[in-house]
Amino acid sequence: QVQLVESGGGLVQPGGSLRLSCAVSDSTFKPYTMRWYRQPLGKEREFIALITIAAGVTDYADSVKGRFTVSRVEANYTMYLQMNDLQREDTAVYYCNAEAMTGTSWGQGTQVTVSS
Repeated sequence: QVQLVESGGGLVQPGGSLRLSCAVSDSTFKPYTMRWYRQPLGKEREFIALITIAAGVTDYADSVKGRFTVSRVEANYTMYLQMNDLQREDTAVYYCNAEAMTGTSWGQGTQVTVSS
């Protein structure tokens, strides 16, 4: 099974920043679209951002537009999420998702906690 390796979560104060990364561990898995989702405790998982690998086209949920930026390194299928001006409501487990011709894979999740 293809592994997506996430990193970068942690504890940050309101107004702070974090950068998440998601790397594909299997070189034969070549996604064409990668996405970030998050799941607050007790709530459903929600989409927050996507990027197409070839063209770098992006899209965001309204709740993060203007604060979060998704990017990628096409050569090694690594995706990033720069999160600025974090607020308490951004507290969640963040998951990356990669979609390829051979299937879809999910990361294990990384916890982001925004608290003073």
